[in-house]
Amino acid sequence: MSKEIGITEQNSLAVAKILSTVLADENVLYLKTKNAHWNVEGNDFLEKHKFFESQMEELDEIIDRVAERIRSIGHYAPASLKIYLDITTLTEQTREKIDSHGFIRDLLSDQESIIIHLREKINSINEEYNDKGTADFITGLMEEHEKMAWILRSHLK
Repeated sequence: MSKEIGITEQNSLAVAKILSTVLADENVLYLKTKNAHWNVEGNDFLEKHKFFESQMEELDEIIDRVAERIRSIGHYAPASLKIYLDITTLTEQTREKIDSHGFIRDLLSDQESIIIHLREKINSINEEYNDKGTADFITGLMEEHEKMAWILRSHLK
């Protein structure tokens, strides 16, 4: 069934590709946060274990909303680790030292990368692809990541 939502098929496809990269980034960040949750060590273990879990829960909600946004503009959300690794703007890493500060620094760097990527896409989604709804959605995601980054940054002081 065709969709009539005021966005051309070409534009909605371009926006879906942008959102797919966002979805990949969110999933990679989620897994890296889960890694921190599972593997953190040190005298602050319990506190940081719970902290990383709360960040995972926020990311899980974001992931679902991004996938649903892709579906709402008429496209299928990618759902494969291989695809995510192919299209993410983030990188995987392995840590030699698995303390909370190391994990927090890495996760903060990824949060900031996502914020920059989202900020760069807002205007093109709005102006070039005529999708104000997704531009607003991306702005909201950016604000959520700004808050998550602030919280991570606060742990490093």
